[in-house]
Amino acid sequence: MTLATAIQTQAAYAHGVKRVLMANQLVGAPNMAVIAGLLADPMFEFHCMVDHPDNVAALGEFFAARGLRLNVMIEYGVPGGRCGCRNEAQVLALADAVQAQPALALTGIEGYEGVIHGDQAITGIKAFAASLVSLAVDLQDKGAFALDRPIVTASGSAWYDLIAEAFDAQAVRERFLSVLRPGSYVVHDHGIYKDAQCCVLDRRAELSEALRPALEVWAHVQSMPEPGFAVIAMGKRDVAYDAGLPNPLLRFKPGVSSAPGDDVSACKVTAVMDQHAFMTVAAGCELKVGDIISFGTSHPCLTFDKWRSGCLVDDDLRVIEPFSTCF
Repeated sequence: MTLATAIQTQAAYAHGVKRVLMANQLVGAPNMAVIAGLLADPMFEFHCMVDHPDNVAALGEFFAARGLRLNVMIEYGVPGGRCGCRNEAQVLALADAVQAQPALALTGIEGYEGVIHGDQAITGIKAFAASLVSLAVDLQDKGAFALDRPIVTASGSAWYDLIAEAFDAQAVRERFLSVLRPGSYVVHDHGIYKDAQCCVLDRRAELSEALRPALEVWAHVQSMPEPGFAVIAMGKRDVAYDAGLPNPLLRFKPGVSSAPGDDVSACKVTAVMDQHAFMTVAAGCELKVGDIISFGTSHPCLTFDKWRSGCLVDDDLRVIEPFSTCF
């Protein structure tokens, strides 16, 4: 399982996950202590990223003092992007730094292409993926890895098809364990990842069906103070708004009918405040105060982290069971 933090790793372990790739740097003694505690279980496998000699030295010292060995992977990045070594020389120097630490084992190389933007994004992502593969091969040829079949990993939720194409090269399939990390596939969304999936389908004619969004937030119509205008009991504390506002989907009339609701997708959320959303009501849509609207979201992680729990429902919207988000 791919995760982002030591606390997420701890939560996953508590739920039975025994193999974790933390696609982030492990920084700070408290976070290192969390992972050290989990590594007391010999069945637990953990890998984290490194991109700087200072972090390598700190990890080496911390885990050596506890008689543990930590698996690390070098992160390769892009100029102006996020984390990661910026060029081949930095990657090779960092590999030497890891090898100089007895408490560290270099188990692979990682990248994240989601920070590559612009008119030539596809060209840039393909070039980045090719460089990542080339670096992986070079490091293996130099004997830098502690595994016979080291890990090479990349991919967010928008460009995974391009990364998969690069990882399908014979040199990767025969020599590496390739891992794709499009985390939002689990629930998808009605916004940025829906748009990204349309682009994947445009690039890949052989794919016959898109992912289907599975995350909704339901909220009451709280007020209708003006014709054609509704205030919804939902705001920034309830739903993501960083990558697009919520999309109205269906209207339900509690106590009147348990059937799937009426389509209200012609309505539009125009703004969100802390605890309210402003919605323009489409002509012919007869909303009433107390009606319930289901909303699709954009960027699911930023909705999940606002909720401690959610409900799993069937196709008829009957609750099967509650679940904890652990975000």
